[in-house]
Amino acid sequence: MKHLILLIFVFGWSMQLSANELIDAISSFQADRGALSRKYSNALSEEYYSRMDRLYKDWMSKLRAMPFESFSEDGKLDYILFRNSLEKQLFFHQAEWDAFKEVSNVIAFAGPLEEFYIKRRMAIKQDAQALAASFNQASKDLQANRERIKAQGPYNAWQKAELASEVLASMRRTTVEAYRFYFDYDPDFTWWVKEPWTKLEKEMQAYEEFLKNHFVNTVVKDDGSGIIGKPIGKTAIEKELEFEFIPYTPEQLIAEANRQFAWCEVEMLKASRELGYGDDWKAALEHVKNTYPPPGEWPGMAAEMAVEAVEFLEARDIITIPELAKETWRTSMMSAAAQRVSPFFLGGEVIQISYPTSEMTHEEKMMSMRGNNPHFSRATVQHELIPGHHLQQFMNQRNKPHRGLFRTAFWTEGWALYWEFNLWDKDFPRNAEDKIGMLFWRMHRCARIIFSLSYHMEQMTPQECIDFLVDRVGHEYANAEAEVRRSFTGRYGPLYQIAYMIGGLQFYAMKAEMVDSGKMTEKAFHDFILQHNSIPVELVRLRMLGGDNLKADYRSSWKFLN
Repeated sequence: MKHLILLIFVFGWSMQLSANELIDAISSFQADRGALSRKYSNALSEEYYSRMDRLYKDWMSKLRAMPFESFSEDGKLDYILFRNSLEKQLFFHQAEWDAFKEVSNVIAFAGPLEEFYIKRRMAIKQDAQALAASFNQASKDLQANRERIKAQGPYNAWQKAELASEVLASMRRTTVEAYRFYFDYDPDFTWWVKEPWTKLEKEMQAYEEFLKNHFVNTVVKDDGSGIIGKPIGKTAIEKELEFEFIPYTPEQLIAEANRQFAWCEVEMLKASRELGYGDDWKAALEHVKNTYPPPGEWPGMAAEMAVEAVEFLEARDIITIPELAKETWRTSMMSAAAQRVSPFFLGGEVIQISYPTSEMTHEEKMMSMRGNNPHFSRATVQHELIPGHHLQQFMNQRNKPHRGLFRTAFWTEGWALYWEFNLWDKDFPRNAEDKIGMLFWRMHRCARIIFSLSYHMEQMTPQECIDFLVDRVGHEYANAEAEVRRSFTGRYGPLYQIAYMIGGLQFYAMKAEMVDSGKMTEKAFHDFILQHNSIPVELVRLRMLGGDNLKADYRSSWKFLN
């Protein structure tokens, strides 16, 4: 019997491996990209752009030569994912290359520097006397080039000026690394090159600063909020949506956010009346904010909420939760500095709890406690842990991890937000205060769509986004400011903030199609999603449907908002 079980296990495992024909190719591509990015360390150079362009095109050719029709369903899905990823990387690489070309004349003087750091990669001994002369000449050429740039007039946008400055800075940093490779290790190099290089580097730093401010203020850089992001424009947003398999325009998504917002406001009024505040739902919201516990008690309460969410799910048997996933999550506290960017929970294997520290002002302490009250938090602890981000990460590490290359916030944040929808439907809120807490977050996610898309299409400024969150959603001002700062200056893509609600609506529509129709049980539906890793939600649906739906040239077609 033991041998039979072992054979079944081995056979099942080998079938899983053979059903993923592109694992090695995907891993090789990532290794190639990493190796080249380390080799060509000046990422703002013609050399880098040209080499990476060839990488993407070579891999696209390799992929097209593969026998798609002979692949398993998972192999076909990997093919579609890989093709889409390569197309996306190539498109935005070329867009960045074009932007580089527009300002590359700022380094017209730098040919000797590029030759210098290219030789350094192979440890070629430099002709120190000749190099000193070339650096000395480069200083003169730099000054002449700066005067030419100045005479041509300022750039028409601060973003362009900043890119020009970054191009020069990247060249300087790469040359500094090469200089330090030889300095002191090669006495001849040190004697000849130190003085001309010191002079040249100083002039390059001054040139960088000049370029950064060489623009006319046709587009406001700082609207007074102190939050300086980089709106990417409508065309780039539309391309981002295309690569995420979202067949809607930014305007259609904003319209959907407003429709969802209207639903939230209706439900808010119901909860407000239940609490005795009539139609003044913002007064009811104030009541809920003031239910905050003392600082020392809050971490333990947050942990209790996590356990409660797991018990709620297991009692209904609607998702598989591995015992090790329940065992391995833990907590940490967020610093005051971190709370300036992330004023609420952050999650995963470690749930990071926001609450006041002694260094905060009284106003900051009150905003932190009010914004992290138990009723707001009950909706988000499960979002961060189980069934949300911790369970996602746990399963992603154990199911098709090669798909990490295709990771998308629409799956990651959409899944966590979907559970807020699903738990609402299952009467997870115990009372009107809980409902207000959950509705606050749903309104917040609607607002994210509106303000982030409007910002990137240059229809709202950061300060207007802050005011919108305060006035329309009821945020504490400091929390709204932190949210906007996180959205536009953090390490997030331009679609990240819309991914919560839009991804959640995708999963919700898919549940209606697959579970509510009786095609799958709810538990099988949820388990299937977690077994296919973080990929565009439409492609999860495509794999779920299977069969002839998997086409090599598949493009987005699912109108999930219908």
